[in-house]
Amino acid sequence: MRMYFSGGNAVDAGVAGMFAASVSEFSHFGMGGEAPILIRTKEGKVMAIAGVGTMPKMATAQLFRERRPKPGELLTLEPGGLKGIIPVAGIMPALVPGMVDAGLVALREFGTKSFNEIIQPAIELADGVAIDEMRSGSIARSRRFFDLWPDSKKTFLPDGRVPTPGEIFHQPNLARTLRSMAAAEKKALASGANRTAAIDAVRDFFYRGEIAHRIDAFMRANDGLLRYEDMAAFRLQPEEPLSTDYRGVKVYKPGFWSQGAAMIEALNILDGFDMRSLSFNSPEYIHKTVEALKLAYADRDAYYGDPKFNRIPADVLLSKEYAAERRDLISHSASMDFVPGTINGKRAKHPTEMDIARTKIDDELMASDTTCVDAIDKDGVVFSATPSGAWEPSVIAGDTGIPLTERAQQFILVPGSPNELAGGKRPRVTLSPTIVTQDGKPYLALSTPGGDNQEQSLIQLLLNVIEFHMNAEAAIEAPRFQTRHLVSSFDNHAWNRGDLLLDERIPPTTGTELAARGHKVGTQSKWSSGAAPVMIRVTPDGVIEAGADPYGYRVAHAY
Repeated sequence: MRMYFSGGNAVDAGVAGMFAASVSEFSHFGMGGEAPILIRTKEGKVMAIAGVGTMPKMATAQLFRERRPKPGELLTLEPGGLKGIIPVAGIMPALVPGMVDAGLVALREFGTKSFNEIIQPAIELADGVAIDEMRSGSIARSRRFFDLWPDSKKTFLPDGRVPTPGEIFHQPNLARTLRSMAAAEKKALASGANRTAAIDAVRDFFYRGEIAHRIDAFMRANDGLLRYEDMAAFRLQPEEPLSTDYRGVKVYKPGFWSQGAAMIEALNILDGFDMRSLSFNSPEYIHKTVEALKLAYADRDAYYGDPKFNRIPADVLLSKEYAAERRDLISHSASMDFVPGTINGKRAKHPTEMDIARTKIDDELMASDTTCVDAIDKDGVVFSATPSGAWEPSVIAGDTGIPLTERAQQFILVPGSPNELAGGKRPRVTLSPTIVTQDGKPYLALSTPGGDNQEQSLIQLLLNVIEFHMNAEAAIEAPRFQTRHLVSSFDNHAWNRGDLLLDERIPPTTGTELAARGHKVGTQSKWSSGAAPVMIRVTPDGVIEAGADPYGYRVAHAY
């Protein structure tokens, strides 16, 4: 809000909000994490920023296949999981921090303000923020982990105890790091640099200067893999997003380094059905949507991965013709199979056919920690981001105050998979913001936490608005459903064949009919749906409305 009050645009507001969240929402997201971003410019161009860091060059899949997990590296280890596993916590799953460069590139290319202006709220929060129940609780649950990492313990357990709700929580090391970044910009400006060059000076200070050297020193001292050279090589630039047309609107998603294409595939499949005639959340409506999502997720798990390391058959996967072939696979009954599509005469192996975990997914891991930031302004500039990673329990990188991400767990260790772990590679992440335009004008911006549930929640919100003409808040508060017939992107990558969770507000008769079709139906509370979306909607008259999930503690503001 402060960015808007002082004349900033939606990108200034979004980036400021993102950095502030990295300080105050540390239970869900920290500065060493990730931030895929979509931006619509004032001129109407939509661009993506792949704010996901790379795996350290020293890392290999074989190293993790053979390595035994150490204490504090696994939140849970299901029986029958992978023999070699990528830790879900600790120092080993750390990537190069991607959020910082993503935010700085967004600000440089599409914002109007200086880094000093957008970082002030984050600095103030690092100096002191009133801690709430959620953050206090996350620290309490992580207490044993912090005993293994002195810098984390010093940060999160001041005086050796859990801060109680209402106390002022201080992060002096992080505040000092943020101020040093701001000073790098001031120094560049004082020497005659223009705005963009001064923001580049902040990028260099973080990735090729003092911060990178200090992270390197911490990693070396603690037998980690991340090095200065990994940091120095990391440079982001805006790229073309993926998109599809659905019912007169254009839907934009991040690239195949995310799961965003799964929503595009599912929408293309559903485009051949008259969804509106099925009536909202009817058994047939839920069945068709879930079966389309199953097919899209099967392709995700078989074909998606870092495009810099794989030849992704994007022209086929995103085509309407391919979607028509996939649509024909949907029958009256629930499919219990994982069916990647046949592309150019070949069908990729699905991970369920390989040596990978065959166990029940832990619900806590399914509802992975993430946040979301969406913003729009009077000129039609739109910002949608899904910042995540470096959630609790996090390792603080020495005296930088920066929590490191655990995102490498989203790789898999299956040889030949497009998402197999490799040095210098990005994992295929779940993080996936969304921008929708109508006749080239802003229509929707939406994003959510929720791991594998993100595309599922967002596609339901999208259909609620497009097919059933709901406003933003009504679309968000409406009951949702979730399939877990997919390979989990977390922990030891388990799956629940045929599993379907329905919001408790969906009538029991609907669940009974879906069960008769073969779905393995369960119910869940609206307070624990595994997602917490927000949405911005622009009406045909140009009125901007915003909605936020009250059951996921989301908020919307406007002025």
